Amino acid sequence: MDVQELIKQQVTSHPVVLYMKGTPQFPMCGFSGNAVRILNALGVNDFFSVDVLSDPAIRQGIKDYANWPTIPQLYINGEFVGGADIMIEMYQNGELLSLIQKD
Repeated sequence: MDVQELIKQQVTSHPVVLYMKGTPQFPMCGFSGNAVRILNALGVNDFFSVDVLSDPAIRQGIKDYANWPTIPQLYINGEFVGGADIMIEMYQNGELLSLIQKD
């Protein structure tokens, strides 16, 4: 399976997917840590995460997949939501909660 197929399989087979640096228990950058805290604050404690630091092919592949240059990247129900800044904005205005509750 090539990287793009693997990513597509990951984002479509889990309701909430976060591509991040590190793990939810041990984020390796502040932006990834913020993304985990936002999901947890919304009651999403059991989400699928992918540590891009452990796989260089996925690290570049996810940027190509979404045409988005930064990590973390959040996917809900197979759809790209955005990175850390977008997550913060959507969390603050209630849009992210609405997206998650549709799940």
